[in-house]
Amino acid sequence: MDIQRIGIVGCGLMGSGIAQCAAESGCLVLVKEANEALLTKGLARIHSAWDRAVAKGKVSEDQRAGWTLNVKGTLEFAALTECDLVVEAIPERLDLKLQTFTALDSLLGPKTILCTNTSSLSVAQISPVLAAYRLPRLAGLHFFNPVPMMPLVEVVRTLATDEDTLATLRAFVQKLGKTAVMAPDAPGFIVNRLLIPYLLDAMRCAEQRLATVEDIDTGMKLGCGHPMGPLHLSDFIGLDTMQSVAEVLFEAFGEPRFKAPALLRQLVAAGRLGRKTGSGFYRWEGEKRAEALPL
Repeated sequence: MDIQRIGIVGCGLMGSGIAQCAAESGCLVLVKEANEALLTKGLARIHSAWDRAVAKGKVSEDQRAGWTLNVKGTLEFAALTECDLVVEAIPERLDLKLQTFTALDSLLGPKTILCTNTSSLSVAQISPVLAAYRLPRLAGLHFFNPVPMMPLVEVVRTLATDEDTLATLRAFVQKLGKTAVMAPDAPGFIVNRLLIPYLLDAMRCAEQRLATVEDIDTGMKLGCGHPMGPLHLSDFIGLDTMQSVAEVLFEAFGEPRFKAPALLRQLVAAGRLGRKTGSGFYRWEGEKRAEALPL
């Protein structure tokens, strides 16, 4: 099946990024949000990205106009009934995801593929709220932040996901101009299973005053050729997201390397969540990183 109509539940950073990429690939995109304010903010994020691209001469006015027509918003699950694919992109809370998939199960046609953009939870945990006939068409579709820039998507297969669904999702990822890797349905999948311990170790080094925040980041950038240092990246991801993913991985595997360090918990408790709040390990001015902040 060629994906032509895609529904996205959630229009935050991830959902709006997926919507932007899908619209640019020619898909008709319907974004569902919980209220009008969140929907307006999410759609504005997409349109602002296209406005910046036009201002920089990267795309034409006609391209932007065409992409804009490809994206519509809704507050109702029922509006998604004709979609070929529905991707859930809401916060990493299993209770919220189960509520979402329960609503989708009662409305969507039998051929619709259902995906979650979870970065850490097991996809199979969603299965109990779905009818048995839907399980072969349930999978994970894990995009990375920022979605328009990151070229990788993890396609996550449960024990019930069928080959036709996987082939359709691989083709969809390619249509977006991205590369798919097949990941197991285990907490953290591939990338976060490897990445999160590295980022948490960097936080422990900062906590133990091994070096300054700037020197830890500079060391890993220039010493290992990474595009950004681990503490910078953690701020970019969101320290609350980091803590949530660490908790899922630690509960699943019980290994000390997955445990959120005290420093991370303290920053989250203080509301220093990184780029999204303007402060974390660094002070942020919009998308631009400024100086490191005291720990």
